[in-house]
Amino acid sequence: MSRVQLALRVPDLEAAVGFYSRLFDTAPAKRRPGYANFAITEPPLKLVLLEGTAGEQTRMDHLGVEVESTDLVGAATHRLAEAGLITRTEASTTCCYAVQDKVWVTGPGEEPWEVYTVLQDAQPELEGLTAQELSGVGGDGTCCTTSATAESERPTATSTPTAPACC
Repeated sequence: MSRVQLALRVPDLEAAVGFYSRLFDTAPAKRRPGYANFAITEPPLKLVLLEGTAGEQTRMDHLGVEVESTDLVGAATHRLAEAGLITRTEASTTCCYAVQDKVWVTGPGEEPWEVYTVLQDAQPELEGLTAQELSGVGGDGTCCTTSATAESERPTATSTPTAPACC
């Protein structure tokens, strides 16, 4: 089953977890320092919450499509490249407390999109811990985004995307 992913950078992770638990009537599927995700069945959604900076408004961090296999990531990579989009692949990268294969593209409004599959969990010993100092996904804005999305490094039709800055 494929599902859309929405990753939000939130100023108060505990409040966001409480709100989205009530909104979708489900507990987080994964909870780590500075991070929570919800695997929502209906509507099919992977909601990712990344702890940001206190006092800032919630903002979109990135968007994605979670697929079932590396083969589907490969098929998406081929389809996107054939459609003329600049793609950047990552194999067996650790991001958001999971090992993933993925491909990135950037939308017309500079929004980062990933098509990814989760190969395995990462750092399961941190499940349920919430101490921000343990977090690899803190409020620095770099988890699960490409460095090409930095203001000074926007890709062009002929540029080669740069390496990721991921958790």
